[in-house]
Amino acid sequence: MDTLSHALWGKGLFGYRGNGKIAIFFGSMPDLCSFGLLLIIQIIKNEFHPGPPKMGEIPEWLIFNYDMTHSFVTAFICIYIVSRFNKNMAFAMLAWPFHILLDFPFHSKEYFPTKLLYPLTNFSFDGIPWSNPEIWFPNISGIIILFIYRVKFDRTKRTSPTLPSEPN
Repeated sequence: MDTLSHALWGKGLFGYRGNGKIAIFFGSMPDLCSFGLLLIIQIIKNEFHPGPPKMGEIPEWLIFNYDMTHSFVTAFICIYIVSRFNKNMAFAMLAWPFHILLDFPFHSKEYFPTKLLYPLTNFSFDGIPWSNPEIWFPNISGIIILFIYRVKFDRTKRTSPTLPSEPN
């Protein structure tokens, strides 16, 4: 899935408890820690080329970062630690495992398969790439529906009358 979609899914599903920016960050963080870092390095070195890099040109550290940040093991350990101190932030961080869940069926084994339980196992699934129209259009539709729901839900929550408390 593309990074922007991950950020929007994170915000829509886990960013409504006052931690929207954190949900956006954790929705996109697994990609930012791998391909985002590569993009910054390429820009600094004046080596940026649009489009996905070829597998032979990808540094080993990026593959390691991708595998670690796209693992339920890593995500849930971090979320558990944060939950001990701040439950609302931990809820927003659930955008991270949702990112992994979206990537698992929509990455092929040819280009960055998602290893759900890395480093415990290298198991991955040969999915349908998210760039296929059969995946891309429903993804965009789902995001639009989610945000329409959020706007409607938030509006009804703000306009619902509160009952006055009875005197003692």
